[in-house]
Amino acid sequence: MNWTALLNAEVEDNYRAADGLMAMVGDADLGWKPASGRNWMTTGQLLMHLTNACGFCCRGFLTGDWGMPEGDCEGAPDQEMPMEAMLPPAEALPTIGSVAEARRLLAEDKQLALAMIREAGEAKLDSLLVAAPWAPRDQQPLGRQFLSMTCHLQSHKSQLFYYLKLMGRDVNTMHLWGMN
Repeated sequence: MNWTALLNAEVEDNYRAADGLMAMVGDADLGWKPASGRNWMTTGQLLMHLTNACGFCCRGFLTGDWGMPEGDCEGAPDQEMPMEAMLPPAEALPTIGSVAEARRLLAEDKQLALAMIREAGEAKLDSLLVAAPWAPRDQQPLGRQFLSMTCHLQSHKSQLFYYLKLMGRDVNTMHLWGMN
């Protein structure tokens, strides 16, 4: 398997589609969230989450620096991350100030993801075993962890697609896959 080619393609495709969907959001939409159910992110929180759903995490897997305060799982590989840190309620999540800021941060995260793929190199992607802070006993090859992060971005990109549909925007499958 060629992890580098696979990951680069997944990064390019998912970030292109996510940026295209972000471009369909207006600043006035940032406070919107679905009316039914509970624990929904606002659109602004979702955009913020998209900006660090992949590259930021790839850096964490490669370097071990997750940007968490000392004691929050770093240096304690055998301890599970507390549920509150892993999955805080939507109300506790940060939001973005504008769509332009979200698109800029998304582009930066894409460059970070591509840089981490290059820095890791094919040999480490294939053989270096790493675990996530939220599952410290589950070591996987670095390439597999990076691929999971592109899937994480893809999942939240799909969430944004459905937010746009629920807002009444004219989106279709071509928008979801960045082919519009």
